[in-house]
Amino acid sequence: MGEGQTTAAVQHYLDELAGNSPAEPVVRALLDRAVRRLHGLCANLLHRSYPRLTRPPLNLDADEMLGAVVERLIKALREARPGNTRQFFALACQHMRWELNDMARRLDQHPAFSNVDDVSVQAPETSDTGISPEGRRMLAAIDSLPEPEREAFDLVRIQGMTQTEAAKILDVSTITVKRRLNRGLQLLALSLGDLMPDESETDTH
Repeated sequence: MGEGQTTAAVQHYLDELAGNSPAEPVVRALLDRAVRRLHGLCANLLHRSYPRLTRPPLNLDADEMLGAVVERLIKALREARPGNTRQFFALACQHMRWELNDMARRLDQHPAFSNVDDVSVQAPETSDTGISPEGRRMLAAIDSLPEPEREAFDLVRIQGMTQTEAAKILDVSTITVKRRLNRGLQLLALSLGDLMPDESETDTH
């Protein structure tokens, strides 16, 4: 299914969800229609930002992560009512980050979960089991961005869309997406400058 068809189908179910239709069947139909896109987003975020979770002892893959995220969305959509496709995928990305943060945190708290029979795997003594403190800082900084900048960052840098595709989702011009993305990157550079000194120096000149 093409990008436009997915967007139209998701919007159709969101419109139904906002009406008088029973919520649970609509939510399940919505997630079923969006599952391919959600799977891609899970894989993208997992391998870009949490690659350690894909290795022992968790060996997390996108299918397993998708199942957990779908469960989160089913619960969230009992109350949340995204008005459009943009808001729906923003909600999905938020729950993906929360799910991965929770898994990384639990793994850090219980490093002995490593398979003691596998001599090639040693229980690490640092937070490298999931995502580093610096990585958590980056994700927290992304979540704290103003909504327009966070949406542009999510769509382009996390979901992997082109700026033109993101513009269609956000119903704005490509120039607006570029401006919001640049503004988001500037804000991240300001709050995370100690983690990327070279980039911050480049951005400010």
